[in-house]
Amino acid sequence: MTQISHPRLLPWCGEDGQPALLVADGTHSRLSRLADSIEATQLDTGREVLKLSRAILRSLERPTADELFYVTQRLAECLTDALRVADSRGLRLPAYKT
Repeated sequence: MTQISHPRLLPWCGEDGQPALLVADGTHSRLSRLADSIEATQLDTGREVLKLSRAILRSLERPTADELFYVTQRLAECLTDALRVADSRGLRLPAYKT
């Protein structure tokens, strides 16, 4: 008998912005591996956007309002992705037993 694990929160949304979930038997399916790859890409992108935004903020020239707005939008997008990855990974941790 196949054991079903807890649903996995995927790094993308379903229709109407609803969370997308994968219910699996604990094996590393193709969709699970794709989700792992996308999560890694999202975290790498977040690191790069953070690095670039810090460079803009440290620049000798004062950033324009449009530049700051753009940086803020990208950082918010990356933070949203990182929080979804954290939630997904947190849900997959085994329960702590005392």
